Amino acid sequence: MTKIELFDTTLRDGTQGEGVSLSIQDKLLITQRLDEFGIDIIEGGWPGSNPKDEEYFQKVKSLKLIHSKICAFGSTARSPKAVESDQNLNKLIQADTPYVSIFGKTWKFHSQKSLGLTDDENAELIFKSVSFLKNHGRKVIFDAEHFFDGYKDDKKFAINMLLAAENGGADVIVLCDTNGGSLPSEIFEITKTVKSEISKPIGIHCHNDSELGVANSIAAVQAGAVHVQGTINGVGERCGNANLCSIIPNLHLKMKLDSNVSGNISQLTGISNFVYELMNLNPNSRAAFVGKSAFAHKGGIHVSSVLKDSRMYEHIEPKSVGNLQRVIVSDLSGQSNIKYKAKELGIDLPDEKEFSKNFVQNIKSLEYEGFQFDGAEASFEILLREELGELSPFFKVNYSKINVVFGANGDDGYSEAVLKVEVDGAEEHTAADGNGPVNALDNALRKALVRFFPEISSVHLVDYKVRVLGDGDGTKARVRVLIESSDGESTWSTVGVSENIIKASMKAIVDSLNYKLFKSKKIN
Repeated sequence: MTKIELFDTTLRDGTQGEGVSLSIQDKLLITQRLDEFGIDIIEGGWPGSNPKDEEYFQKVKSLKLIHSKICAFGSTARSPKAVESDQNLNKLIQADTPYVSIFGKTWKFHSQKSLGLTDDENAELIFKSVSFLKNHGRKVIFDAEHFFDGYKDDKKFAINMLLAAENGGADVIVLCDTNGGSLPSEIFEITKTVKSEISKPIGIHCHNDSELGVANSIAAVQAGAVHVQGTINGVGERCGNANLCSIIPNLHLKMKLDSNVSGNISQLTGISNFVYELMNLNPNSRAAFVGKSAFAHKGGIHVSSVLKDSRMYEHIEPKSVGNLQRVIVSDLSGQSNIKYKAKELGIDLPDEKEFSKNFVQNIKSLEYEGFQFDGAEASFEILLREELGELSPFFKVNYSKINVVFGANGDDGYSEAVLKVEVDGAEEHTAADGNGPVNALDNALRKALVRFFPEISSVHLVDYKVRVLGDGDGTKARVRVLIESSDGESTWSTVGVSENIIKASMKAIVDSLNYKLFKSKKIN
C-alpha cells in the first residue's frame, strides 16, 4: 500500500492569510497538537524573514516531539555566484532543523523577469542551493514555484529545473500550483508526466484560488505524488491553501491510502477547532468533514431516512472524523425531526402521533412568523417542555419601561430599564442602567431575579444578533433577536421575534434565564 507523507504549512503559509496571526506560543501549541496527530513534517516558518520565526526555531527544540520533524522554509540563493555566503541559506542552516524546504523558479517568465537569469544560470542556482543544504546534512524539499504555469508555458524549461534540483540531491520534488489556477485534469496529466522523468519522490502543493485546492491535491496523488502539502482549515494567502482537513479523510477513507495519521482520523474535527481558536477565527460551519453543518439534517424526509440508516444521507460516519450527526428543527421539519431532537434531549414523547404532528405544525407556524430554531435550540427545548407540561416559566415580567437618553453634546447618554418581576406571587420592583437599552434590560432582569435565584448571577450574554425580517417594511419591520448566553460552564442560544426590537430581546433573554433555571433545578 502506498504511504503518503503529510506536510503541514499552517505555521508558515497559513499565517500569510488575511486576518491570521499566531504568537510564538500559539505556534508551539499547534506544533505539539500536529505531532500528536501524526503529521510527518511541520513547516515552522521562514527564519530569514523575521525574528519571530527565528525564535520559534529555537524554542521548538524544547518540545519532545514523537512523530513530526520540523522544517525551515526559504528560497534559493540570490545568485549562483554567491551561494556559500547567501544570508537566506545560512539562516536556514542556523535554524538547525532536520528538514529544509526551499522554493526555486520553474516558470521561465519568473526566472527572466524576476531574477534576470538565463536558463542555465537558473538551473545552476537551484543545483547549487540544494547542494549547499545537502552538504550541511539537511533533508531538502524543493518547492517548484509556479510549476504548473511554468510547465504549460515551457515544458522543457520547467522539467530542466526539476532535474537541477534532483541532481543537487533534493529528497522530494514538490510541484506547486502557486497561483491556484490549474484544473484537476491538468494536475493529473502533468504530475504523471513528471513522475516518468524524475526519479525522486513527487509532492504536491496547491492553492485554492479556483476552489480546487483539495481536488488538485487528490488528482496529483492519483497520478503518483506521495508527499502532500496543505494547511489545517485551508488557511493561507488569498483564497487559502489546500485544506488538510478535507485531503486527509479523502486519502484515507475514500482512497484507502496509508499515512502516519491513519489511526488518528477521529481527532480531525478537534484539531480543526483548536486551530480556529488559536487563530481567533470563526469556524466554517459548512466545511466538509469537520464543519458543524457537515452532518446536519433539516428536511423531514432526510431525517426520516437517516433515522433508519444514516448511510442514506451521510457519505461517511461522522464519528470517523470526530464530528457529530445533528438534526435541525425548522419549517422544513417533519415528525422525525421532533422525535430525533426529543431523544437527543432525553425527552420522552407521548406515543400518539397526533402530538408530534401538532407540535410540528406549531414549529412551522412560529418559523413563518420569523422564529428560527436551528440556531436557538434552548428556545426549542423550552417550547417542547412547556407543551409537555414539564416546564412552567419561573417568573413573570408584569411591567417594563426603557428610558434612552442621548446627551446634548454628542456623548453616549445612558439607558435605563425599570421592571416589575413576579416570582411565586412576590413582586420585585427594580431598575438598572446599561450600555444601551438591551444591556440595561438584561441587567435589570437579572438584578430583580437574583434574590430568588442566586444561580443566575453567573449568566452573561456572549453574543447578540439582530436580523430584520421582511422586505420594504423599513423601521416597521419585524426583527429576530438571537442571543447566546453562558454560565461559564456551558452555552445556549435563544430567540425572540417582534416588530419591537426591545420586546424581541426581552423574549430571548427571558427564555435564556428560564432555560438556565430549569437546567439548574433538574440537576439539583
